[in-house]
Amino acid sequence: MKALITGASSGIGRDIAIELSKKGYDLILVSRDLQELYNLKKEISTKVMILSFDLSTIENCYILYEKVKKEDISVLVNNAGFGLCGDFAELNLEEELNMIDLNIKAVHILTKLFYKDFIEKNKGYILNVASSAGFVAGPLMNTYYATKAYVLHLTEALYEENRRNKKNIVISVLCPGPVATNFNKRASVTFSIPPLSSSFVAKYAIEKMFQRKLLIIPSFKMKFTYFIQKIIPIKLLMRITYKIQKNKLL
Repeated sequence: MKALITGASSGIGRDIAIELSKKGYDLILVSRDLQELYNLKKEISTKVMILSFDLSTIENCYILYEKVKKEDISVLVNNAGFGLCGDFAELNLEEELNMIDLNIKAVHILTKLFYKDFIEKNKGYILNVASSAGFVAGPLMNTYYATKAYVLHLTEALYEENRRNKKNIVISVLCPGPVATNFNKRASVTFSIPPLSSSFVAKYAIEKMFQRKLLIIPSFKMKFTYFIQKIIPIKLLMRITYKIQKNKLL
């Protein structure tokens, strides 16, 4: 058994690696931060392959796939991603495009390539890491929220195609709320509610993935938020979201 995890050097990706190793999976860990991957390898008892790629460079997504496609991977975890917070007019455009490349294009490419392999084997698990941000539009984090909506809806649609084609492939999407990781430092935000630990989120996500769940929301508060958002008028929801985001700015 072998799993590929992107964004594996810290946070949710790191803890998902630990959880899958506990279940006996050999690991292929992908990140730009080689030192952190080597540190993680010391904590893992199963076999580990370490690969350094910046997946916001689209060519690297294809290079990664070509490098590992013969490894008989049975679990793909698309976790790599980052966020930016601030007024849309003031955020750096190149950084936003870089985020779109990593949060959307890399997820799309790897999902498609490995899904086609899984179809041939008629087995496999795909876990795409989105966010509760994918449920709504996000003033002051416009692009980030939009990227996570893409991941959420892409995965949901693939789930239905897969179900109708009667393939023995599990398609899941993880949508956590605030999690205590390095995300807030890079996005320049603080959380307005206490964040979950990444180890809890990772354990919950893997448990639900193996239970063949589509939408994985690892807290009651976020599950409640998911349902309540559906009945709030959109303009009122945007005002609420704006105030929440404004309070998070560092």
